[in-house]
Amino acid sequence: MIVTGDDTVEIERLQKRLASEFEMKDLGSLKYFLGVEVTRSKHGLFLSQRKYVMDLLVDTGMLDCKPTDTPIVENHKLGVYVDQVPTNKERYQRLVGRLIYLSLTRPDIAYAVSVASQFMHSPSEDHIAAMMRILSYLKSAPGRGLLFKKNGHLDLEGYTDADYAGNIIDRHSTSGYFTFVGGNLVMWRSKKQNVVSRSFAESEYRGIAQEVCEILWLRWLLAEIRFRPNAATDNQSAFEIANNLVQHDQTKHVEVDRHFIKEKLEHKLISIPFVPSSEQLADMLTHAVSKRRFEDSLDKLGITDIYAPT
Repeated sequence: MIVTGDDTVEIERLQKRLASEFEMKDLGSLKYFLGVEVTRSKHGLFLSQRKYVMDLLVDTGMLDCKPTDTPIVENHKLGVYVDQVPTNKERYQRLVGRLIYLSLTRPDIAYAVSVASQFMHSPSEDHIAAMMRILSYLKSAPGRGLLFKKNGHLDLEGYTDADYAGNIIDRHSTSGYFTFVGGNLVMWRSKKQNVVSRSFAESEYRGIAQEVCEILWLRWLLAEIRFRPNAATDNQSAFEIANNLVQHDQTKHVEVDRHFIKEKLEHKLISIPFVPSSEQLADMLTHAVSKRRFEDSLDKLGITDIYAPT
């Protein structure tokens, strides 16, 4: 159990009450919890799963592999084909499960793991090769994790994007979003949409509607602990249609999402500022990006490696 707060007297009172009912031991300041390592410094709070990564590399025989710069190749053609060579399904599923858990502190592998998880029921040698590339990428920086800093504000910011009809097999789009509180990354997701979008705007709307829900939930959570943050979210296509009072024929099939987003804009619960494509962080959650774009995004997301030699 993790107990946190800024009232030391109340924390001690809670610990004594719990100790009177259960056999407990105070382990002091949080350092390790369910595979997540916690490190404190003058720069902030750092979360990583370095030992978990090293154990994973040992268990898969990838400890001595050649490192790669990105977790997935650009323009990959991963899919299910009739002539594919099958691989061990149980081994593949176990590996995907371990990588999903690793994604708790490694948003840099979120898209690659999301793609890999789509082939759990019929994995092939091509799919296992993609998994090995993720492991090779982890070998390049096993201690990489998230740094949380005091930035002097508690603003909510969200970046959302969609890769329209990007799946080469069924033409489903992929949505992705990053959510920040006080300049620190707290939530992210990369997921293939459940249905085929008929237009680019529809795929964008599906993504932004989900992100707005996350923003609203975080606003409620912070209000419960007596914080009143500002909120912003970014999506230029949704901005143009949500602020257009004319309901176009080509967007009627996304009417619910449109009105949901527009209502939150009118109530000033969210705002949608313009963000240039070069600053769109969510790109790396919807498709494989170049090495340069990938590395630029890591720094902006607060993903770092305190164990890397300086």
